Amino acid sequence: MDDLWKAPDRTTSWDGVRNYQARNLLRDEMRAGDLAFVYHSSADPTGIAGIAEIARGGYPDASAFDPDDSHYDPKSKREDPTWFVVDVKGVERFRRIIPLDELRRTPGLENMTLLKKGSRLSVQPVTAAEWKIIVDMAKA
Repeated sequence: MDDLWKAPDRTTSWDGVRNYQARNLLRDEMRAGDLAFVYHSSADPTGIAGIAEIARGGYPDASAFDPDDSHYDPKSKREDPTWFVVDVKGVERFRRIIPLDELRRTPGLENMTLLKKGSRLSVQPVTAAEWKIIVDMAKA
């Protein structure tokens, strides 16, 4: 969340996603104006840290075309891109990270994709009911 807040206009591209299911969500489902939770997967504790807005819907991920980039994919072509990004803008930092273990214990989140065994996607749908529960948790 700190990197997003430091970015110019609190906006950056979300590149480097290399999972086809997550790619499909970025490319086909996420639209400018949609809101998304920012989840810290490499923090201690892991959890939801805030809210971002999709500033620009899916477009080709330029990192896939750059042989010097760690996300380079020689099979992805500019005329037929394999990978996509969205631009995100930081909207709200939660006062605290809502830890994964707390999310697991929260009634109403039992079927949340994030909490399903083996779920490793970096992009996941969230229902309106799940959204409300988590926003209420952040305000408590």
